[in-house]
Amino acid sequence: MHFRSRIGEIGVEKIFKMSVQLHDDAIEEKTVNVDTTVQEKFITYPTDGKLAIKIINRLNKLAKNNGIQQRRTYAKEVKEMGLKLRFFRHVKKRSSAKKAVKRLRTIAGILLRELRRKLPESLLHIFQDDFALYERVLKQQKNDKDKIYSLHEPQVYCIAKGKDHKPYEYGSKAPIVSTAKDGIILSAVSHPENIHDSKTLDEVISKANEVRESKIEEAICDRGYRGKKMAEGAEIVLPKPALKRDNRYQREKKRKKCRRRAAIEPLIGHLKSNFRLSRNFLKGTVGDAINLLMAACAWNLRKWMVKALKAFFCALKRHFSLFF
Repeated sequence: MHFRSRIGEIGVEKIFKMSVQLHDDAIEEKTVNVDTTVQEKFITYPTDGKLAIKIINRLNKLAKNNGIQQRRTYAKEVKEMGLKLRFFRHVKKRSSAKKAVKRLRTIAGILLRELRRKLPESLLHIFQDDFALYERVLKQQKNDKDKIYSLHEPQVYCIAKGKDHKPYEYGSKAPIVSTAKDGIILSAVSHPENIHDSKTLDEVISKANEVRESKIEEAICDRGYRGKKMAEGAEIVLPKPALKRDNRYQREKKRKKCRRRAAIEPLIGHLKSNFRLSRNFLKGTVGDAINLLMAACAWNLRKWMVKALKAFFCALKRHFSLFF
């Protein structure tokens, strides 16, 4: 943590650029693959009841630490309401769970107003932003936009990628650019806002161009990037039906390019399972950027080490073959 705080996001970007440039000419491929994944944040699954209970606990702790005598802490009632939140989807328990959420929000509002009255002006000024956040959480409804899903990570947003096993993920979007043949990661950017995939292309391709001598000519994407034809001078290629004027060679060439794009999917899978991208434990938007870049850096270094070991053993084999 001390090391990350010292170097910051700028220092991690420099380390990442060095890991890319170790591969020399392999990074100068004209064609790259682009895909977007979700970097999930280390938060519990967000529900209105959980957030209300956390606000109540925080307010009670704040009053205790500052010697504020409360009329009630509602500790016993909050525990009872928390038990009623279980099995929220059960038909016979849904109505009681909804009443429990409503009551928890009422209790949080009572404690919040009491602390606003009793806290000294100096402390009230310090905790003003926290109180505004709590009020926003208590007022938000089911279909609101820009909702708060976590008190300690308020920048987290909900992303639906169409997965059957995981319909919603809570974290930040992370577009990744890799070379088409060798699978070297050229750039990875963490976005603090939930924007369409096509709007992430300009930034991520410009970052990839910074570590190369030549510009990227062609970026192959999936159909989630519809609506974009050019980005930073690179042509955006999407899988689509062949044109009538295309001959057999042209059709096969386009088909192979789009099939090769699928190679970035297992790359992202390895980043998540082996390089700590599946769950981000670092704080804030800076933590999102650092975690993503460090995972990409580790991937590039591993590729370089494997290549170096292969070259070493080939040289060793040729050396010993001279004596036998």
